[in-house]
Amino acid sequence: MLDRRSFLATGAYAAGGLLLASAGGAVLAQDRKIVRVGGRRVTVVDIHAHCDFPEVADVIRGTSMADANLSRVLGPERIADMDAWGIDVAALSVNRYWWYEADHERAREIVRINDEQLAAWCRRHPDRFVALSSPALQFPELAAEQLEYAVTELGHRGGSVGGHVQGEQPSLAKYDPFWAKAEELGVPVFMHPQGAPNIIQPGALAGPGGLGNVIGNPLETTLFLSRMIFDGTLDRFPTLKICAAHGGGFLPSYIGRSEVACDRNNARCVNTRNAGEYFTDQILVDSMVFNEEGIRHLVAVGGASQVVYGTDMPHGWPDTLELIVQSPSLTDAQKTAILGGNLVELLRIG
Repeated sequence: MLDRRSFLATGAYAAGGLLLASAGGAVLAQDRKIVRVGGRRVTVVDIHAHCDFPEVADVIRGTSMADANLSRVLGPERIADMDAWGIDVAALSVNRYWWYEADHERAREIVRINDEQLAAWCRRHPDRFVALSSPALQFPELAAEQLEYAVTELGHRGGSVGGHVQGEQPSLAKYDPFWAKAEELGVPVFMHPQGAPNIIQPGALAGPGGLGNVIGNPLETTLFLSRMIFDGTLDRFPTLKICAAHGGGFLPSYIGRSEVACDRNNARCVNTRNAGEYFTDQILVDSMVFNEEGIRHLVAVGGASQVVYGTDMPHGWPDTLELIVQSPSLTDAQKTAILGGNLVELLRIG
C-alpha cells in the first residue's frame, strides 16, 4: 500500500471504478497507477520484461532442449501487473537463450516462432508493448538475418542476447556480423545473463541466498561488458548501444579498477578509450540495484541518459520506481529520463 508521501509523489490508483484521463486525453484503464514527477505525468517504460511462447514446444520435442522452461506466458495478468506498477510500455524479450545449443534449422524455426508470436502480441496491444528479438547468436550470420527480419518486417525495436554462447564470448570477431547488423539498423541490444555457468564452478553458488542469481547473474554481465570493451567490440561498432540487465552487474562499482587495467603489463587491451567512457554513450544499464545509493552511483558513472527502468517482470523482484521518483540525488529531468524518456527515444516509442 502506498503511504501518503508515495501517493503524492507518484499519483494514485483509479478509485471507485473511475476512469482516469492522461494529459493527452487518452482514457486509462481502471486501477491503472499514474506516475508523476514534479506534478507532471511521466511515461514509464520497462526494458526488462520476460516472456515465453509454448508454440516452440513442437520444435524441440525429442531434443536435449525439450525440458526448456516455457512458463512465462503472456496474458491479461501481465497488463494488470503493469497497470498496478504504473508501467505504460514494456519491452518484451524471450531471454533464456537455451536455443543457443540448437542446430541451424531448428534455431531458425525457434527464433521465427518467438519473433512472430511477439509481433502478434504487440499488434494486439500496440500502446503497451514493444518487442526485442532474441536471435540464434551461435550462428552470427543467421542471427543478423533474424534481427533484420524482426526489425524491418515485424516491427521489433531491438535485439536481446545472453552473456555467452555455450561458453564463448560474444565479443569475439566471429560474432561481428550480428553486431554490425544491430549498428546498421540503429537498434539497441539488451543483454541478459543466465547465472554465469560459463564462469562459476558447478555447485559453487549452491546453498542459501539464491547466489546463482544474486552473484551469478551480475558476474556474467560484468564479464560480458568487460570483454565487449577490452576486446575492442564497442570500438569496431562505435554507434552500437548495449543495455545490460541488473545495473550492469558489478562493473559500474569497480569501473575505477577496470580503468587502470590496460596500463598494467601484458593487459593486451584492444579498446581505444578509457573503460568508463563507454558507460557515457554505448552502454546503458537498468535500474535493478534496489537502493537509492545504487541508482545515484549508476547516474554518477554514466549519466542519467544511460540508466533505464527495469522490472524483471514477472519474477517478483522489488520495484525500483519509488526509489527513482523519491531519489534526493536526482533532478526531475533525470527521473523522467530514467523512468521512460531514454527508452522512448531508444526504442522509438510513439
